[in-house]
Amino acid sequence: MQLLNTQALIQRPLLMVGGKGGVGKTTVSAALALLAARNGRRTLLVSTDPAHNLSDIFRRPIGDRVTPLTDCLSALEVDPECELDQYLESVRQQMLSFAPLNQRPALERQLKLVRHSPGAEEAALLERITKIIVNEQAYDLVVFDTAPTGHTLRLLHLPQTMAAWSRGLLARREKGGRLRSLFAHLGKNSGSNPIKSEDPGVTTGGGSEREQQLLAPLKEREQRYRKAAELLLDKTHSGFLFVMTAESLPLLETARAVKQLQSERVPVSGLVVNRLMPPEAADITFLRGIYRQQKQCMEKIADLFSGLPQRHLPLLGEGMEGLEGLERIADRLAAAPPAAELPVGH
Repeated sequence: MQLLNTQALIQRPLLMVGGKGGVGKTTVSAALALLAARNGRRTLLVSTDPAHNLSDIFRRPIGDRVTPLTDCLSALEVDPECELDQYLESVRQQMLSFAPLNQRPALERQLKLVRHSPGAEEAALLERITKIIVNEQAYDLVVFDTAPTGHTLRLLHLPQTMAAWSRGLLARREKGGRLRSLFAHLGKNSGSNPIKSEDPGVTTGGGSEREQQLLAPLKEREQRYRKAAELLLDKTHSGFLFVMTAESLPLLETARAVKQLQSERVPVSGLVVNRLMPPEAADITFLRGIYRQQKQCMEKIADLFSGLPQRHLPLLGEGMEGLEGLERIADRLAAAPPAAELPVGH
């Protein structure tokens, strides 16, 4: 088994930490962010999981704002509902400035329907994530404590999908503008009245200033999504780290997620197996069965993930909350494991 080099891992500008819910990925994310900050890297730790735990694990309020935690570490808990409200308000302000008075009530009704439509919060969350990925220049490293695996896979795939959708919409708008220009030219040459556009002021392929203002946010979003997708696929810029426990369900879910990410060329940097029982558990009747199950699972992990660098963390009998507890995890992630803590089954 190749040992995961966490010091090299935190040298990338972007690190995504994910896995099945309840396996300790927030603890690992926070410890890695703290390790990077300890090394002098300006680090932003971002939680996109609706069930935020950063405030709990650091024992201080964080919320939907960048909150300094140490000299080089700040944290942020992205609120999907807040993001959706802000996003819809920006759309509302933009559209109201162009919509005729008689169409504004219908626009307001439509925005209220969008507020409760499936996928609306995820789309708004994607807006914030892509802005952080592409535009955040104040930090050397951004660590995302992501939502459970299925949600994460959708977020990773959406930039490419949305970029293609935006390009298609822009192409249709431009094609429509060229056709209107052609019809207007033909009408003028034939002596008849030019065909009027349904969009007042748009008569040429380049579009009026009004149309350009309407299209500008869409073009910016398409470019940002495309850039985010490029960065997520760049192994020198980004890495995806999986956290799991030595149990059947996390094993199966992680295997599926790793396979899907690798098929989409997303760089999977490694695997952290968390909460391993110590060897002495085999001598305790109550724990013997759990230890045996973990050992069997570790043999499967060795087989399924033989090509991934790994780091194995033992189950500890003390709290991991607060800076003091996270420092202990960071120390374990940074150091080579002692012989007594080498992986079970190897």
